[in-house]
Amino acid sequence: MVIDPALTLDQFDYDLPAELIAQHPASQRSASRLLHLDAAGGLHDRRFTDLPDLLRAGDLLVFNNTRVIKARLRGHKASGGKVEVLIERILESHRALAHVRASKAPGPGTHLLLGDGSIDVQVLGRQGECFELLFPAPVLGVLEAHGQVPLPPYITHAADAHDEARYQTVYAHQPGAVAAPTAGLHFDQAMLDRLPGLGVEQAFVTLHVGAGTFQPVRVAQLGEHVMHAERYVVPVETLQKIRATRARGRRVVAVGTTSVRALEAAASGGDGESACEGDTRLFITPGYRFRHVDALITNFHLPRSTLMMLVSAMAGLPSIQRAYAHAVQSRYRFFSYGDAMFIETAGTS
Repeated sequence: MVIDPALTLDQFDYDLPAELIAQHPASQRSASRLLHLDAAGGLHDRRFTDLPDLLRAGDLLVFNNTRVIKARLRGHKASGGKVEVLIERILESHRALAHVRASKAPGPGTHLLLGDGSIDVQVLGRQGECFELLFPAPVLGVLEAHGQVPLPPYITHAADAHDEARYQTVYAHQPGAVAAPTAGLHFDQAMLDRLPGLGVEQAFVTLHVGAGTFQPVRVAQLGEHVMHAERYVVPVETLQKIRATRARGRRVVAVGTTSVRALEAAASGGDGESACEGDTRLFITPGYRFRHVDALITNFHLPRSTLMMLVSAMAGLPSIQRAYAHAVQSRYRFFSYGDAMFIETAGTS
């Protein structure tokens, strides 16, 4: 995709008081607020429990069923220095790519003693900003036994048992993410059970959210940004439901920007008839033409982030700037544990 050269990073900035960054989830999953940006650009302050009233019979909600793994491990080098490991991606049973924080970058052959010190992990080499690690046992088992939930960097408390439950969607199924698809955190089972009775259908994709989702854009001209890669799968059943939804003139509503990336990657890289999977580096900015997504449920995103650019592509930059200014003034809660938006686009009303 060709990115408009007139787009600059500063256009996606906004001032956010630190106290509006949610440090803990709402008391109940669906108890958050919902800012509704309608197709005409109107803003409406609602509750997330109002969402079923904004959906229509025949609409299709698409959820990301990735499951957050306990991707953070602490320990020390065999030589003594402290290390912190954040798994980025599991490559196969015993190998993974990871970010490694240490006083000195570990070289190939370095041994890291993680967890209680009994997990001897060998550094095989480096791939860009990540290190390839060899574990003595299956990675998922090690993480479940010794890892911690990798809360985002703007959440200041250490992850506890409450976070293990709430930083996970109720429909999480496929393990592999190191960050939650946070728009889905607002759905409780009662709401999911209610939707079929309203004629609202459901489908799933998998996109394993990587730590790169929190990386800032470091270039002023967006065309120079290199998007991080994330693994995704869009099943045949989901593609079939999208075609059926289109045929009856209803909307495909993505739950979260990760669902958008998976669906649009499938639209651009698949034949529409078979499951689509692989790595996506899709970078969605204003001017992008959406092929599979008509509306979006999402949280509020970091200033100057690729996700701010994605929602601006969906609703238009002026509308998003106005919505975020309203959200700040109205004291909405921001980021992963914060409140939600429902974005409708022109032509979907």
